Amino acid sequence: QLQLVESGGGLVQPGGSLRLSCAASGFTLDYYAIGWFRQAPGKEREGVSCISSSGGSTNYADSVKGRFTISRDNAKNTVYLQMNSLKPEDTTVYYCAAALYYCSGYVPDYYGMDYWGKGTLVTVSS
Repeated sequence: QLQLVESGGGLVQPGGSLRLSCAASGFTLDYYAIGWFRQAPGKEREGVSCISSSGGSTNYADSVKGRFTISRDNAKNTVYLQMNSLKPEDTTVYYCAAALYYCSGYVPDYYGMDYWGKGTLVTVSS
């Protein structure tokens, strides 16, 4: 069974950090780009960041640029999203998704992702 599983969410104070993980099972991520998305209640889902299958290309939404860093460890079949300087407006569920080689479209409007995880909740609050 092909699965993506997110982890690492939780409660953090403003200005704090979290590292999200996206682990694949049932398939190798070697040929897949991974995008991170978020969707707040009442809002459309938005792409936050994407890393190409090779890791040579990364992109970020303006709202997270300079604060979030996406990386991948293909040996562990896992992609990470390091989130620093978190703000209350970063609070929402974060999802990872996989697409062959590249994320189609431009951040935050990626489309055509092949596999999705079920999400992990990030809450930024004092």
